[in-house]
Amino acid sequence: MTNELTVNELHLDYGSGASANPILKGVSMHLQKGEVVALLGPSGSGKTTLLRAVAGLESPKAGTIDIGERNVYDGTRGFEMPAENRNLGLVFQSYALWPHKTVFENVAYGLKLRKLGASEIKDKVGDVLKNLGLGHLAERYPHQLSGGQQQRVAIARALVYNPPVILLDEPLSNLDAKLREEARAFLRELIVRLGLSALMVTHDQAEAMAISDRILLLNNGKIEQQGTPQSMYETPDSLFTAEFMGSNNRVSARVVQRDGVHVQLDINGARLQATARGAGAGEGTTIIRVEEVKVSAEQVDNAIALPLLTCMYLGDRFECLFKDEGSGATLRAYSKYRLDAGRYWLQLPKEKLWVF
Repeated sequence: MTNELTVNELHLDYGSGASANPILKGVSMHLQKGEVVALLGPSGSGKTTLLRAVAGLESPKAGTIDIGERNVYDGTRGFEMPAENRNLGLVFQSYALWPHKTVFENVAYGLKLRKLGASEIKDKVGDVLKNLGLGHLAERYPHQLSGGQQQRVAIARALVYNPPVILLDEPLSNLDAKLREEARAFLRELIVRLGLSALMVTHDQAEAMAISDRILLLNNGKIEQQGTPQSMYETPDSLFTAEFMGSNNRVSARVVQRDGVHVQLDINGARLQATARGAGAGEGTTIIRVEEVKVSAEQVDNAIALPLLTCMYLGDRFECLFKDEGSGATLRAYSKYRLDAGRYWLQLPKEKLWVF
């Protein structure tokens, strides 16, 4: 597999001298041909800065960036290729469409800069608009389009000169919730169908899991963990990854005994079995995904008993909150039905009850 993009030990600061604020602290990553990689992380983790450094819109202080066989940044040599020569497709959060140009003119703009002939421009723009279901809108102006259509025009403009890598900066964040789900499916299908290599910034883990082949989770300027969406969700290496990648209960627990990955806990006076994850020698923080908690009216294994506090209707299920007023122990769980008031056994499967 050839790497379309390789970033090695990239460091980038904002400011200089004593007031320099390090944003990227030695980030290394690669993007293979036909692969979609999501840069995920909280605000300030460095994901957009990394994307902008690849695009040539930010200047790193050390490391290397290669696009295919071409070196575009080398800190040791002091070499930095200008953004316009990197031949990357860029889709910004704001879409950044020219308001006074038609859809056709917006998409053709980059080709005109590259001095292509009029008939070649017409063919290329026509092809990409057709591919994105925008052929009938070529003569419209951005203000005459919906948010989803504007987003597709921005993607068309990025794809029209067939770049080796397309960079997407929060491309769906301006769309409403319903449209985002549709756009997510459309974007994934398009990237796969056209065999694109894409690097996408998002802070939304559901979006990252739906669209990408691989996720790079950034935390404070470094890569916390990377892997397939499934591995990131099901086998997190750290507490940060586990908490960022899902909806969790933090369980107040005391470690009684530890034997390798097998951990015995005291939770609210009950003895439960759990699994150590990551280095396994952390402070003993215990979590379980909300969907892994099983609610039972009868006593079951590896469970604690708590009274129901409230149930919230979410459409496809109820989210129920259980709380012991005496100890303050709380747990959230999902249920297909609204539960009656009372005390329930909450089963915490040992392989899903993680101790970090």
